[in-house]
Amino acid sequence: MSDQIKHTRADGKIPIKEHFQLKETIVTMAADNQGHIEVAKKSIITHRAALETYILSDPYFQLTLEPYECPKIAPEVVKRMITAGKMMGVGPMSAVAGTISSLAVEAMVEAGAKYAIVDNGGDIALINDRPIVIGIYSGQSPIKNLGFILEPRDSITGVCTSAGTVGPSISFGAADAASVFSDDVSLADAAATSLGNEVGLGKESVKASFNSVKRIPGIKGAIVIQGEYVGMWGNLPKITQVDVKYECITKA
Repeated sequence: MSDQIKHTRADGKIPIKEHFQLKETIVTMAADNQGHIEVAKKSIITHRAALETYILSDPYFQLTLEPYECPKIAPEVVKRMITAGKMMGVGPMSAVAGTISSLAVEAMVEAGAKYAIVDNGGDIALINDRPIVIGIYSGQSPIKNLGFILEPRDSITGVCTSAGTVGPSISFGAADAASVFSDDVSLADAAATSLGNEVGLGKESVKASFNSVKRIPGIKGAIVIQGEYVGMWGNLPKITQVDVKYECITKA
C-alpha cells in the first residue's frame, strides 16, 4: 500500500533521499538540504513519543475502530488523528501514518524547506517547488504503472493509500489500492482507510465505494484499483505512466 515518487531538480541534481525507521514507523524522506531531513527525523521522534505516552494512558485509543472522543488535554498528533477519524467514521489509528508525515513536513517547512516529502508506508505529505510524479503501487492487479503529476505548490498536500491485498494495515475491503488526495493529510489517511473498507469485488463495487468520500469537505479526489477495474472520482492530478517497482516503495 505504498507509493513511489520520482523527482529531480531543475539543475538535474537528485534531491537527498533517506530511509528512516523508528519502531513501526518506516519512512522515506526527500529534501534538498540534509538539515531538513534531520528536522523531519526529530519531528517523528517527538510526535511518536507523545503518541506512545498517550496510548499508555488509554490503550483503547489504539484498539478502537470507531470514532473516539477527544479529551480536553491531548498532544497535537492525537488531536489530529481523532478529528480525521471522526470525519470518516473510523478509529483514530486510521490517520496515524498521515499525521506523522504531515507534522514532519510542517517542521521541514518551518526550517525553510520548499521541497520536502515524507512517505510513511504510502501515506505521503509533501510540498514541492518542482513537478513530481507519484506512482500508485497496486500489488497483483494487472492495472500497473499509474502515476500522477503533482505540479509545483507552496503549501503542504497529502496523498494517502490503503489496500486490502497489500501491506500489514487493517482493511475490510478488497482494494489493491485506494488512494485519496487532500491538503489535510490526516484526513487523506483516514479517508483512504474508509474508502478501502468499502471496496468489494467488481466494477459496481468500485464505483459505489466513492460514496464514502464524496461528501467530505476537504477531499479533492480519489482513485481505486481492484483487480482489473479502476475507478476515479473528483479533481485528480494529471495521469501519467510510471515504472512502479516494488523494491522502491517504503516498507520494512
